[in-house]
Amino acid sequence: MAEVQLRERVQYLSFVLDHELYALDIAKVREVLEFQRVTRIPNAPAFMSGVINLRGHAVPVVDLRLKFGLQAIGRTQDSCVIIVVVSMEGEEIVLGALADSVREVVELNDDEVKAAPKLGTGIKADFIQGMARQDERFMMILDIDRVFSASELAITQASDHAQENQSEV
Repeated sequence: MAEVQLRERVQYLSFVLDHELYALDIAKVREVLEFQRVTRIPNAPAFMSGVINLRGHAVPVVDLRLKFGLQAIGRTQDSCVIIVVVSMEGEEIVLGALADSVREVVELNDDEVKAAPKLGTGIKADFIQGMARQDERFMMILDIDRVFSASELAITQASDHAQENQSEV
């Protein structure tokens, strides 16, 4: 009897930053929102756009372009905020990730995701979980739990609490 090998299929939300294709495990994505007004937080790092009101809760929004060292651009009709859940030290943190546009949900077998190439010592790319071919392009699959350092997530949490305290006054 032939042994059936089961391949795990994972769904990813694909999105665009600076004409490059990226993806996140759909299990980490809560929802995708049209771009909305962001309230800037004083003294926040450049990559932190501010906070948005999501059903009565202040949610920190990070600009993935700036986080990845890309050039900032003005918002377009395709700009969106991907609401994600990041796990850090056993705690779940909800934040928004600003993207140029969202493409689609793609389903990949685990053997379709290849290890990210080693990029040298000067480039920190340990947040790239892998790469896959999508159409004729490479898609970088991000490990959203590793995109931000603990100190950066602490800043987003502090900004979130500061915004909530301001709204209570």
